[in-house]
Amino acid sequence: MPAVAAKVTVIPAKKNNIPLSPSGTQVQKLRVAAYARVSTNLEEQITSYEAQVDYYTRYIQSKEDWEFVDMYTDEGISATNTKKREGFNRMVADALAGKIDLIITKSISRFARNTVDTLTTVRKLKEKGIEVFFEKENIRTLDGKGELLITIMSSLAQEESRSISENVTWGQRKRFADGKVSIPYGRFLGYRKGADNLPEIVEEEAATIRLIYRLFLYGKSPSAIATYLTDEGIITPGGKKIWRSKVVESILTNEKYKGDALLQKKFTVDFLTKKSKVNEGEVPQYYVENSHPAIIEPEKFDLVQYELKRRKEDGRFTSCLHPFSGKLICGECGGIYGSKVWHSNTPHRALVWQCNEKHRGQHCKTPHLTEAEIKTAFLAAFNQILGSRAEIIEAYQEVMEALTDTRDLDTEQEQLENESEVAMGLIRKIIADNAQKAMDQGEYERKYTRYCDRYEAARKRLAEIGELRLERNAKRTKIAMFLERLENSAELVTEFDEELWYSTVDFVTVYEDMRLVFAFRDGQEIEIPAEIWKAA
Repeated sequence: MPAVAAKVTVIPAKKNNIPLSPSGTQVQKLRVAAYARVSTNLEEQITSYEAQVDYYTRYIQSKEDWEFVDMYTDEGISATNTKKREGFNRMVADALAGKIDLIITKSISRFARNTVDTLTTVRKLKEKGIEVFFEKENIRTLDGKGELLITIMSSLAQEESRSISENVTWGQRKRFADGKVSIPYGRFLGYRKGADNLPEIVEEEAATIRLIYRLFLYGKSPSAIATYLTDEGIITPGGKKIWRSKVVESILTNEKYKGDALLQKKFTVDFLTKKSKVNEGEVPQYYVENSHPAIIEPEKFDLVQYELKRRKEDGRFTSCLHPFSGKLICGECGGIYGSKVWHSNTPHRALVWQCNEKHRGQHCKTPHLTEAEIKTAFLAAFNQILGSRAEIIEAYQEVMEALTDTRDLDTEQEQLENESEVAMGLIRKIIADNAQKAMDQGEYERKYTRYCDRYEAARKRLAEIGELRLERNAKRTKIAMFLERLENSAELVTEFDEELWYSTVDFVTVYEDMRLVFAFRDGQEIEIPAEIWKAA
């Protein structure tokens, strides 16, 4: 039987599956959208952005067989990934929902500079029969050659983005190395951009900064300060009404308020994701002294850093705003005294202070105290100091001179810095020698470990010297503040003054035999027996 020839029937392609109208003469219009983006807010870029929007809107509407869907835009957003581009993401969502047949954009670099994002989005749209037209490159994604061309062009665009990112990073680090300080003024309290782009103090906001530092040195915790600022109706750096303790703590630890600047605290890990992390030594940092006017005196700033460290170690943060909170210590168990209301629903209602540990199973025999008793004891203690004010001021002149003299620390610091440099040089040399020639690996490890130990010992001691310097400076500042208050108090004090209490008293220890021992900020301790304060 002769072979039967195969019969082939051609089924014409139905582009975009557009059905014919009932009359068979009119084709359904193609639903077209356009996408435009600029990555910065520079004036010339804004002009480019507006030109793109105007051009594509007019271009699509001029086509009789096209139906204009929308002009999707993103302004001032980088294209290195698409996660934060609201206009782009909305356009893709609308296309996948069947609202768009064709997307027009200026170029691949305007669409995305990340190869993965570009191809992922294009393929997602292609599966739904949605075409993207890149005008500059003349690429249509439903064309057979489209994907290969897109891959090549996207890779080039991605490398361009990498180059730009590296140039920006280099520029930032060059500015850091030159000591040029940049402050995010929109979310930074106390400064604004002044003449020659240098920071200048905003006095109304600086008053809030000084208040925060003063309250902290009075004994308030960041959370207590946040509560106070919120209650006073003071606006946060971000323009909000409610303060958080983390915001207060960041203000207390930001060196810019003493006129210095630590640059490159964070750095960008990946130019595509734009993810950043805290700089823990991966890239250089730059510390610029006296880079701009100070709101807080450097001595007071250093005292705050010392107090932050000490309170965290002691667990003595004060969480409420009462002047006695966190200041009264149980001499038996070391617990903090807290306030309690006795007989709250009777005419004998009273506010007393007693050891908090008594409510946690601790049977302390230390007495409870009323506010009047604490105030009476304080006046007696302070007036006792005031009576010998001249002798105290004279005696502390020598102490202040000793604390100011840091020559011993400076000499040791210089020696240790030289030692750490020598040790690091030896480490680098032995690593290079081991890479270039054959060495006994056991001997190499022993030398490497010895040099590393030398380096670590020097750095550890340098850190200790830094702590000693901070502690010494903090003590000097505390004494200076105490003496200033003492000199301003000419006569015996007869009424309790909160400001005087905060600025002079460190803490008070309450003993079982009813003695109260006041530890003042200058280091003095004054003992007040029960017969004095019980008379209150």
